[in-house]
Amino acid sequence: MIYFQRKDVIKRVTDMSTRTRHERIADATACLRQKTGARTSRIVVLGSTNTDMVITGRKIPVPGETVSGGRFMMNPGGKGANQAVAVARLSGKKGACTFIAKVGDDLFGRETALRMKRDGIKTHLVVDPREQSGTALILVDARGQNVISVALGANGTLSPEDVEPFRFEIESASALLMQLETPIETVEWAAKVAHDAGVPVMLNPAPARKLPKSLYPLIDWITPNETEAELLTGVKVTDVASAAKATRVLTRRGVGHVVVTMGERGAYCGDCGKLFPCRKVKAVDCVAAGDTFNGAFVVALAEGCACAEAIDFAQKASAISVTRPGAQSSVPFRNEID
Repeated sequence: MIYFQRKDVIKRVTDMSTRTRHERIADATACLRQKTGARTSRIVVLGSTNTDMVITGRKIPVPGETVSGGRFMMNPGGKGANQAVAVARLSGKKGACTFIAKVGDDLFGRETALRMKRDGIKTHLVVDPREQSGTALILVDARGQNVISVALGANGTLSPEDVEPFRFEIESASALLMQLETPIETVEWAAKVAHDAGVPVMLNPAPARKLPKSLYPLIDWITPNETEAELLTGVKVTDVASAAKATRVLTRRGVGHVVVTMGERGAYCGDCGKLFPCRKVKAVDCVAAGDTFNGAFVVALAEGCACAEAIDFAQKASAISVTRPGAQSSVPFRNEID
């Protein structure tokens, strides 16, 4: 395992009887920004790390078809790692992100530690010698659309016991960002640790899967795409009206705020009841568009932005990412957005 020194315990408002959770979170964030004088303090990302093996070609083959040509690349990826890189680069401040993940005792796992260090990310990697590090096979067509198959490896065995030594990191964070490429019981455990400490919890529910009812009230922000929103709510999301309906289902289950990402159409903000169109660019590779959006979005929220402003910031970052090949290599830096 890789251990680091603990820093910056944040004092939080704890009077449960007189203030709502969201008021306490707002006060904690304000206290954090006053204390650090920084754009954002440490955002903890808990999730997966993979090595992406990518073939870019003219089309994605259908079952039974072989498509020749194209270009092969091997890139760092994984939703958790991608989002950690996005948080680190888009916060514009070294040390703004802590990443918690699990890897195998192999070359890919060691490379993950080195890559995270280069981006200034404080990294806690649990090493499992019985498992291989996660890998993903990605096919990208000429329009930038992709299909992905993931071998979770060590990601799939990340347990609450693995994360327990880093509980303090979660409890003293400015926000916790997670996805669903690690076991759901670990996601829920970490969400409860953050919730009990007054730390905002943001879940990007990807890849799409059902969630336990007990998890919803622990989530402050959820960011499904249309497919994920439909699986979670049973509402087929095709327009603003259906996105609003899916949002109502999620908030009735206890989620604080909902943003539904709708691909080329933009992002629907449940707080605003409005669709924010995305920027029109020539897409080269969309593989990290969602991860860049989520990393940028949580950075903007931690800086105190309202939902509409945070979406605008996230869309700017995501629009840049799709004009570049690769996952982490496509994530922009803060000076490209400001």
